[in-house]
Amino acid sequence: MTVVTELLAQAAAGRPWVIAELSANHDGSLDRALATIDAIAGTGAQTVKFQTYTAESMTLDSDQPAFRVTDDHGLWGGRGLFDLYREAGTPYEWHQELFDRARSHGLTPFSSPFDGSAIELLEGVGCEIYKIASAELLDLPLIRLAASTGKPLVISTGMASLGEIDAALSAARSGGSGEVVLLSCTAAYPADPGQSHLANIAVLREAFGVPVGLSDHTPGIGVPVAAVALGAVAVEKHVTLDRDGGGVDSAFSLEVDELAALVRECAAARAAVSAGPSFGVRPGEEETARFRRSLWVTRDVAAGETVGPGTVRALRPAGGLPPGTWDDVVGRPFARPVRRGTPLGWDLLDAPVRP
Repeated sequence: MTVVTELLAQAAAGRPWVIAELSANHDGSLDRALATIDAIAGTGAQTVKFQTYTAESMTLDSDQPAFRVTDDHGLWGGRGLFDLYREAGTPYEWHQELFDRARSHGLTPFSSPFDGSAIELLEGVGCEIYKIASAELLDLPLIRLAASTGKPLVISTGMASLGEIDAALSAARSGGSGEVVLLSCTAAYPADPGQSHLANIAVLREAFGVPVGLSDHTPGIGVPVAAVALGAVAVEKHVTLDRDGGGVDSAFSLEVDELAALVRECAAARAAVSAGPSFGVRPGEEETARFRRSLWVTRDVAAGETVGPGTVRALRPAGGLPPGTWDDVVGRPFARPVRRGTPLGWDLLDAPVRP
């Protein structure tokens, strides 16, 4: 059994797989990265994810406009890609310590590789899962190389057409991967909830027959919780110690207490939809069912008096005839004297008076 098999089994049993993404939220500090892992360990998330690249493996050091973020981008406007990735990257020499720290807490560490050297490094630290980022979904040789390790793959699908996703899955399978999990994703940073298109979760599951989760870049936890209610088996969110710290990814990241809330609410969402349809008095409602309205005698009555608004009313608790029987009992005489506070039953009544 792989770790993904186990995580998917947990999700099916009511504990969705939560992926805490460190990304660039180390802010260039190994101590901060380790402290973030320590904090994640107390949230209930099962896995922590890193990104394994160098600026050189991502892009060229060039001032050409194609190698710069557009000026109007909300977070990284005008920045050169090479400088951005140099700041955001997780140094290769940190990986062993990061993986060891995560494992010491019972977390499963894994990473997104962006080239062959990253996969080689990650194999050396015992990476058990490989994540393919949305922008790398088109890099079929990279997918095949990651798949050739035999490890499970998690593939984000931001920006991808169904045809491109199908090609990526074919590359994973031909490469020899273990399980494959797709993540519905909107590759906007940050993303607006209205851009989330959570209906894609069911489409991906039905189209490709694989487990589907969500990689989310919206503020807060509402969207991933909704995704779990719609069948997502996993949710991925960036995590930071301090969203106001000014890091490259901090603006769309959860703080640790919010991650803990995400874990709780995802489990609650899964529980809320897991039992299927049910009507009538359900487990847990038995006590409240005692206080449904029923018909009660509201004053002492003598034999021969009749049921009407002056003698019987629909009141809480249960115990008497249902209020829906009112038309059948109104005008019927009492068979014997009845004290106030008696639940009305058929045994208290004579046959209707015939006109």
